[in-house]
Amino acid sequence: MAKKTLHLTALSKISKAITSDLYLEDILKLIVSVTAQSMGSKLCSLMLLNDKGELVIRATQTVSEGYTKKPPVKLGEGISGRVAKENKAVAIYDVQAEPQYKYKEIARQENICSYLCVPMNVKGKVIGVLNLYTSEPHKFTKSEIELLSSIAAQAALVIENTELIVKTKVIQEELESRKVIEKAKGILMKERSMGEADAYRLLQKYSMDNRKSMRQVSEAIVLSHDMKNKI
Repeated sequence: MAKKTLHLTALSKISKAITSDLYLEDILKLIVSVTAQSMGSKLCSLMLLNDKGELVIRATQTVSEGYTKKPPVKLGEGISGRVAKENKAVAIYDVQAEPQYKYKEIARQENICSYLCVPMNVKGKVIGVLNLYTSEPHKFTKSEIELLSSIAAQAALVIENTELIVKTKVIQEELESRKVIEKAKGILMKERSMGEADAYRLLQKYSMDNRKSMRQVSEAIVLSHDMKNKI
């Protein structure tokens, strides 16, 4: 019962973190710290796939440089790479006796024995893995695998939501920039009796000469125009 309470507390803390205004990196660190604590883990880490299809450590509660500086893992390579490729959890009783486990020297240095790796996926697409290690031999139960899978699902959700927010902001800023540039271009065309292409090139020249963005230059032109009209 006490263990179940710890697990529920962990899920509650992670759920609150997802709806908070913390930065993504802080949320990922919180996830691995709470997970390690609630599951009595020696080490917990979260790895995400990069543009090259490699798993890279993004968060861990350990301060061990030997572990944190591990090179990226290719998709399908080793245990974590296999989990990411097959989208299926894998539990290893003893990593030092497991042929597929690549970092036996680090395992010896960190006193790592058992290992559970679960995929992080959003709508069936794997974006990374969540790793859990113990210092004593441990046979992971079905409920433990389900718990770590639930945490991994929540972690994947917060990453997806953060990326969507960032993309939305970028798109919104791009649309706003285009609007002000079009407005400034129209002002130049009218005031200087020039064509659209010439007005755009003039904006580019102002931008390069003043080392400012096209949007900043355009905003200055629009502001100046509005001030003149008010006078």
